[in-house]
Amino acid sequence: MNMKEMVGKQAATYIESGMTVGLGTGSTAYYFVEEIGRRVKEEGLDIIGVTTSKRTKEQAEKLGIPLKSVDEVDFIDVTVDGADEIAPDFSGIKGGGGALLFEKIVAEQSKRIIWIVDESKMVDYLGRFPLPVEVIPYGSEQLFKKFEAKGYRPKFRVLENGERYLTDSQNYIIDLDVFPIKDPVTFGAELKALTGVVEQGLFTNMTETVLIGTPDGVKVQTLG
Repeated sequence: MNMKEMVGKQAATYIESGMTVGLGTGSTAYYFVEEIGRRVKEEGLDIIGVTTSKRTKEQAEKLGIPLKSVDEVDFIDVTVDGADEIAPDFSGIKGGGGALLFEKIVAEQSKRIIWIVDESKMVDYLGRFPLPVEVIPYGSEQLFKKFEAKGYRPKFRVLENGERYLTDSQNYIIDLDVFPIKDPVTFGAELKALTGVVEQGLFTNMTETVLIGTPDGVKVQTLG
């Protein structure tokens, strides 16, 4: 069992019948969703899932997990999701898989958020992983120029065929090279304030629990 599978399966132990559960997106969250599907089928786990991407929705449907949209629930009990980087204060970068907008919408409706990662994602400062910024196509070249002028070394995210990547909301992603990010709250607010920016991949003040996969097993870290 690899570290991602190990931590994904352990995260599923936090889920109980009767919960509404946010189902994350990404290579680690994949194993969490798989384990939830197994428990629904084999153990009769009775939950409602709220997905953070079309990709996760398709996975959950194949597994027989009952689903509702985020607009059909009053709140989400627990969301389990991955992260691309996590700093010591549990601020993080998410969006490497392109689902940052839906991930943040689900996160903000959640009573509790658990992030699941392997140990390589724990960092002293955020920003070595490119910071994704989701932007509407109209005016995106102007935003790109602004990011260039600020020294953020922007790149449009593209597919293997060279076409620009489109999010589930049909927006572009511009990835920024801005290491080190020493004040993610302020920087995130500055990015979000720019006209044409839909969302940015800095997730701050959202979680107090991180499950970390290591060669020695899963470590649970909490703030405070």
